[in-house]
Amino acid sequence: MLSPTRAGHQQSRKAIMDKKIRVGIIGQGRSGRNIHVAALRRPLMREKFEIAAVTDLIPERCNETKAEFPACTVYPDYKAMLQDKSLELIVNASFSYMHVPISIEALKAGFHVLSEKPLAGCVADVDAVGAAAKEAGRVFAVFQEARFDSTFNKVMEICNSGVLGRIVMARFTRNNFARRWDWQTLREYTGGAFLNTGSHSLDQALKLFGDVMPDKMLCSIQRVNSFGTAEDHIKLLFTKPGHPTIDYEVTSCAVFSPPRYQIYGEFGGLTANPGTIEWKYYKPEEAAPQHLIKEPLPERKYCSEKLEWFENSWKDTGSRGADWMGEKLYMNLYDAIRNGAPLVVRLEDVRRQIAIIEECIKQYENENKK
Repeated sequence: MLSPTRAGHQQSRKAIMDKKIRVGIIGQGRSGRNIHVAALRRPLMREKFEIAAVTDLIPERCNETKAEFPACTVYPDYKAMLQDKSLELIVNASFSYMHVPISIEALKAGFHVLSEKPLAGCVADVDAVGAAAKEAGRVFAVFQEARFDSTFNKVMEICNSGVLGRIVMARFTRNNFARRWDWQTLREYTGGAFLNTGSHSLDQALKLFGDVMPDKMLCSIQRVNSFGTAEDHIKLLFTKPGHPTIDYEVTSCAVFSPPRYQIYGEFGGLTANPGTIEWKYYKPEEAAPQHLIKEPLPERKYCSEKLEWFENSWKDTGSRGADWMGEKLYMNLYDAIRNGAPLVVRLEDVRRQIAIIEECIKQYENENKK
């Protein structure tokens, strides 16, 4: 039988666990409204989170969220929101170049923080946010929801199963053809394809690559169809002994786009687009034994053998949009805040990603100064 003190402590703990996390969202634009509100309005999210406050530089943008969640408070600016101590979690969906300073301010004010990507344009800023989170003793997360993409996770499952053998190379692409002229094309606003759309594919590529930094990188960056100052075409190759070569491509210049994922393996390969995967492999234990022959083959023949190929396919039959991926990330965040669970997308993952992007952009800027 529990003592009254211990029983009271457990009841208090349960009350905290059952309590919804009150959320304040900074920004009601493409991310704040179309991604975060969209994710948090889903039935499962309503059991765990409550949209309690919003703010935006354009006040009228808050009206839709206020109409949908009448108890939500609309603040004139984020500084006023940070005075509301009834909130637990601040979602930082402000301009990209404000992600670091606002996140640090919110952490110092005692809130858990979820920052939109890109978190930062340099490693030093990532470290500054990490230090602020550690000092405040609060959870800090980055909204890299593509890590929860069902197609990507199925690709990882197939690669990890071993049926393809050692993964030799993996291609990740985010290609389309488009001209763009909004603020996210400006380098001074932490814009550009690398830090925005490209960060999703790079996060996935690094997850497959492994928890290390590459020791060889070759990157080509160009500004082609962008009206701003930042890049919209990227080709990046990186590798390290014992790890696959990563072929990463993000461009707004592709009228004909290749598959989103292509995996080259020792025993077979894989090709995938969102929602569909095909893979093919042979079983080495069933293949005819072969040995090296140094002499010319009879009748000038080439090496030839018949392998039995096994072919599989997968189709995602569920609803797997951005709001679903957001829901999965929010569930992980809830578990981190309430139970101390580890984040799936760790800050060290984001740091490694930013380190690669920073180095590539530095090379690009140095080349253009010549």
